[in-house]
Amino acid sequence: MLRYEKIMQSIELSIAYLEASISALTQKDEDCFADSLWRSAEELEYALFLFSMKFQDESDMSKWKPKSGIKKGESGRLLEAAKQLLDESGKAMIDESWLDAYKSAYVARCYLLLLQEDLAKKRREAIKKK
Repeated sequence: MLRYEKIMQSIELSIAYLEASISALTQKDEDCFADSLWRSAEELEYALFLFSMKFQDESDMSKWKPKSGIKKGESGRLLEAAKQLLDESGKAMIDESWLDAYKSAYVARCYLLLLQEDLAKKRREAIKKK
């Protein structure tokens, strides 16, 4: 399978898992939410790894930051922002704008990391209460 196909497949799977996370969040199914979030992040990390192999030393990722205005506790907004960025990444791949696709996927990862940090914090707090 070509690198392009592997990246597209990982982005599509990441989006599917994000959609499952959004659904689980609305249904208040924390276990499904956490599992889907981790699987989405896993697929996205793989795509970013493949992107990094293509763009070794060609990009300055330090300038790629998420938009301000969305806070850690806003899970729904973070999920939607990440999904939108992954949709943009997929479209950029189709348009052969590889660097734009990489940037969108990288910023989506920042949102997923915020979600994972928030989830870990909530779990630690729940353990402390017991």
